[in-house]
Amino acid sequence: MDAYGHINNTTFFTYLEEARVDLLFVNAGSAVARERLSSGVVVARHEIDYKAPLVFRPEPVVIDVWVSRLGNSSFELRYEILDDDGPVYAEAATVLVPFDIEAGRPRRGSDEERAALEPFLEPS
Repeated sequence: MDAYGHINNTTFFTYLEEARVDLLFVNAGSAVARERLSSGVVVARHEIDYKAPLVFRPEPVVIDVWVSRLGNSSFELRYEILDDDGPVYAEAATVLVPFDIEAGRPRRGSDEERAALEPFLEPS
């Protein structure tokens, strides 16, 4: 919490990370696709718009996450942090890049990774 009793802005990024990990490493496609995604994906960009203050409470918040863009060398996730029956606290986006850890450089996304992410792709 910050000095005003709100959840600190950096904590929002932790919430987004938890939602992202759940989508990419738990729910996305086959075990092979999840292994490929978890073997190397880096954050290239974050952005967040704070819409309403979020104060500490024991109840969890809802984080909706989906794929908004699926390219050959990067993809974008979008999020909303909200209550089921209340306000949207924040809207956010993260650009992720598949990464070859051994070579230390970006790589193209594989067909397995794309197939794993497509079910979460926002309709045009």
